[in-house]
Amino acid sequence: MHHSSKESAPWWLAGISFAESSFFPIPPDLFLSAILIAKKGASWFRLALITTGASVVGGLFGYLIGYSFFSLIGAPLISFYHAEDAFHQVEQLFSGNAFLAIFLAAFTPIPYKVFTIAAGFFKINLLTFIVASFIGRGMRFFVVAYLFKTFGEKIGSLVYRYFNIAAIIFAILLVVLVIYVF
Repeated sequence: MHHSSKESAPWWLAGISFAESSFFPIPPDLFLSAILIAKKGASWFRLALITTGASVVGGLFGYLIGYSFFSLIGAPLISFYHAEDAFHQVEQLFSGNAFLAIFLAAFTPIPYKVFTIAAGFFKINLLTFIVASFIGRGMRFFVVAYLFKTFGEKIGSLVYRYFNIAAIIFAILLVVLVIYVF
């Protein structure tokens, strides 16, 4: 919160967004919203773009960990977060539809970092990974940024209280739509 009103806030936002996608536990949404509340004249679009870009690049770092350094870094990270079962479930999701699995993890409160590391480990097509990550993370951060820029602190408590539920409902509807259409 201290850094949200500083000139260096976008750099902090980029760093947190990068780190969260591969190993850091705190989502960048919190810092993004704090900046938008603290800096009334800040460009919500620019900050959402910074968050999205840094998050996808961080996701690529997670992919690299899974692809090249799984036994050294990836396995201990998965163990640290007690996500071993989730990691094995991700393999099954990837075999069904890697794009949808990555998109859903990028958009919803599902631990995206588990998916980034798993995508590298299971050698998911890199273009599929990047596109799904960019769309999912972009939708998430642009929605959060727009809501906070438009409604400020009034929407803050609602977003924090109901974002996870809304994201999960949206994800379920999207999966049903994909199953129905395809």
